[in-house]
Amino acid sequence: MNGKPADLRVVRTKQAIRAALIALIEEKGFEAMSVKDITEHANINRGTFYSHYEDKFDLMDKCQQQLIEEMEIKIIRNIPQLIEGMKQSQNGTAPFAVPVPLFEFLHDNKSLMKALLGPRGDAGFQVKMKEFLSQALFERNKDVLVGGGNALVPPHYLSSYIASAHIGVIQEWLNGDTNEPPEEIARIISTMTINGPLFAAGLKGKDQA
Repeated sequence: MNGKPADLRVVRTKQAIRAALIALIEEKGFEAMSVKDITEHANINRGTFYSHYEDKFDLMDKCQQQLIEEMEIKIIRNIPQLIEGMKQSQNGTAPFAVPVPLFEFLHDNKSLMKALLGPRGDAGFQVKMKEFLSQALFERNKDVLVGGGNALVPPHYLSSYIASAHIGVIQEWLNGDTNEPPEEIARIISTMTINGPLFAAGLKGKDQA
C-alpha cells in the first residue's frame, strides 16, 4: 500500500514531462528547448526531472523506445493474421482489419507521434520507424510480402519502399489531425500496399493487377 501513492506520483510526473516535451517541440522545436524549459512547463523542479532522466536527449530516447516497444507488440501480435489474410486474398481484397490495432495506438498517442515525426521533432525517429517497420514485416516474417522466390524486385528495395510509404501516410494522417478513423486509414494503407498505387488511384483495374 505504501508504494502505490509514490508510483502514482511518478506516473503523473512522467506524464507532465511528456506533455511538456510535446508542447515545447511544437512551440520551439526539440533542438532549441532546454531542461529548464521542460521543468517550468511541467511545473516541477530540476531535481525531479533528473531523478528520471539524464538530460533532454535521454528523455527523447526513452519516449521513443517506449513507443517502439508498444508498436512492436501491436504489430507482431497481428502478423500471423496478416500473413494468412494476404494468402487468402484471391480477389484483391485487403485484410483491412489487421492493421487497425496499430492505427488505434497511433491515434491514442497522436500528439507525441505528430511531434516526433514533425519538422521540429527528431529526424532520427523517422529512421527508427522505418527500420522497425521494415524489420517487423520482412526480417522477422520474410514470407509476408516476399514468398517463394517470386519477387520481381530485390526484397530490400521492396522493404524500404513499403516502410517509407507507411511513414508518409502516417505523417499525412497525423498532420490532418487524424480526421479518418483508424479503420479507414487501415483500409487506405492496405489498399495501396497490397494492390499498388495505380489501382488505388483508379488507373488500373483488378484484372490488370
